[in-house]
Amino acid sequence: MSSASSGAPGRPPARTGRELVELLSSMRFAIALLTLICIASVIGTVVKQHEPYNSYVNQFGPFWAEVFGTVGLYSVYSAWWFLLIMAFLVTSTSLCIARNTPKVLQELRSHKESLRESSLAAFHHKLQVHWALAPQAALQRASALLAARGWTARAQVRDSGTMVAARKGMAHKLGYLAAHSAIVLICLGGLLDGDLIVRAQMALGDKAAYQGAGLIKDVPAQHVLSPTNPSFRGSLLVPEGARAGTAVLSLSDGIVLQPLPFDVELKKFIVEYYDTGMPKLFASEVVIHDRDTGQQTAATVKVNEPLHHRGMNLYQSSFDDGGSQLRLRAWPLAGGQPFDLQGTVGQSAPLATAEGTPKQTIEFSALRVINVENLAGRDEAAGDRRTDVRKVDLVDSLRKHLGSGAKPVGDTKALRNVGPSFNYKLVDASGQKREFSNYMAPVDVDGQRVFLAGVREDPNEPFRYLRIPADEHGGLEGWLRIQVALHDPAQRDQAVRRYVAKATPTGQPQMAEQLQISAQRVLTVFAGAAAKPGTDASGGLSALAQFVEDTVPASEREQITGLLLRMLDGGLAELTTLARERAGLGPMQAGEASARFMQQTVLALSDAAFYPAPVLLQLNDFTQVQASVFQVTRAPGQKLVYLGAVLLILGVFAMLYIRERRLWIWLQPIEGGTRVRAALSTTRRTLDADAEFESLKAELVKDAA
Repeated sequence: MSSASSGAPGRPPARTGRELVELLSSMRFAIALLTLICIASVIGTVVKQHEPYNSYVNQFGPFWAEVFGTVGLYSVYSAWWFLLIMAFLVTSTSLCIARNTPKVLQELRSHKESLRESSLAAFHHKLQVHWALAPQAALQRASALLAARGWTARAQVRDSGTMVAARKGMAHKLGYLAAHSAIVLICLGGLLDGDLIVRAQMALGDKAAYQGAGLIKDVPAQHVLSPTNPSFRGSLLVPEGARAGTAVLSLSDGIVLQPLPFDVELKKFIVEYYDTGMPKLFASEVVIHDRDTGQQTAATVKVNEPLHHRGMNLYQSSFDDGGSQLRLRAWPLAGGQPFDLQGTVGQSAPLATAEGTPKQTIEFSALRVINVENLAGRDEAAGDRRTDVRKVDLVDSLRKHLGSGAKPVGDTKALRNVGPSFNYKLVDASGQKREFSNYMAPVDVDGQRVFLAGVREDPNEPFRYLRIPADEHGGLEGWLRIQVALHDPAQRDQAVRRYVAKATPTGQPQMAEQLQISAQRVLTVFAGAAAKPGTDASGGLSALAQFVEDTVPASEREQITGLLLRMLDGGLAELTTLARERAGLGPMQAGEASARFMQQTVLALSDAAFYPAPVLLQLNDFTQVQASVFQVTRAPGQKLVYLGAVLLILGVFAMLYIRERRLWIWLQPIEGGTRVRAALSTTRRTLDADAEFESLKAELVKDAA
């Protein structure tokens, strides 16, 4: 069988290799890679990186959260495909440099003096004149003229004349090499200072990311990197009066620990605030304890003023709580004696609740000593529209009530420091968490001082606030007495009897009996004691509204609702008086302040039906312990990035603002002198090139015969 019958022969491997190299080093391939990197960078900017997975589930939904996580969108800059694109870009640019460097070097060495004299007529900028000079004198005149104007020239003597070839602006060619080399250096620096080396060390050293919790000293050795790790970027949290020497590196699938050759001791943390509550200055007074030499070095680390030690940089990143001590008062909302509780921010403690209630755990998460909030209300001047630069609007957030409280009015803004607050989470037996945020002191909202107790189920949502009115002594006790009395059937019955006795006209016992039943029903529904299992309306005004909707015809609801609300107000007023009597207090003094207190009490009692905690925690006192958060880096690629940035600036400047020009002057001997023909070539025709040639033309014509 002949070779032709076996089909067309395959493509030669050498040709395939050349085509592959041409593709990799082509401009279109590099532009495609840069486009992909730009798209990835946009994704990395829009999608918050290294957030808890639950936050992505809440944002995108379970399906898309898993899809985006699989392709690495939550850690774009350390994803395998991003590193692969970077590697291809380095390869492509390097091949491009390797392929074009010989051509550029040849261009730099060549004056192109071998150009034919007949080709000069094809140029746009051209000139022909006659000099009354001998050929040698004409050559000296042309050389001097070019040298005076900064041209480098070379002459080629031919049989029919002399060709003078000059050039200027050859740094334009070097700009091309500098810009491409800058891309390579920046990409290499990014690869060195990214997660690539950490991942490689983990793979070669049999290390794995840690996904648990606990103390650093208890983390197994397989999650601890080598102290000689050449490149890393981690966080170091140091409380005041303590020292730490192990950085935490956050990866997409967990964390790894990086031991440092020194300990950082935080002597004092300094923070100053603007009037808006934003930090104006924060700095750390530290002492570096070198483990090898034992040397102690005192220094101050500020934002944008890092500390350099043993090839590492220590940046002031942020600040946090270092384990502040909280002293709390726990008020059972359904009755019972209040009790004291102590906690430490960053730690947890069991919550002692009434017998028969589910056991819960408190995780103390934060203490904020300064809270500058927008608290403008209806009493602020309408023209005052100061803006809270932190974009925290407490009045707007208070519109999200726990239950059916009325909305505040007014939209003007005024910034005030409302004092300390603390955050904590309640964890039930199934592991479900709810976050709470309580303010220590009462806050003036719409003319009424209230204690704010916030709650949210999702960390991506704003807090919804229970607003508890402060009593005449500025405390919680007045409202809490009413709350406990409302959930006590005996006290409700007694309050209803008092209300009926005052509201029933003399001599109408049948009306008293009906009023007794109705008022009792109203208080029972409002207290949530009549809620049906499995329903959301467990009490408050929403439960009362649901009761009216279920039992009253639509045509009579408006009238009946007004009657029931009057019964509710009268019953709660008697319940308040009864609770005060049991506490040894006299009745409330009639007046505007008492009316506002009772109005807010009704709203707070209604919202309390939706407060998902058995107790209300009040912050009585605290001992603040601050902590400084440092970013510790060992970045060998940093110098490459800086060098690349310099080369990129120089290269772009050279390519954009330095124009390559070439000039040829043909000197041909003729009778009585020398014929001079000149032509100018430039990479881009500009007004500057035209002006330069006109100036040169004037010099050449000046010597014309």
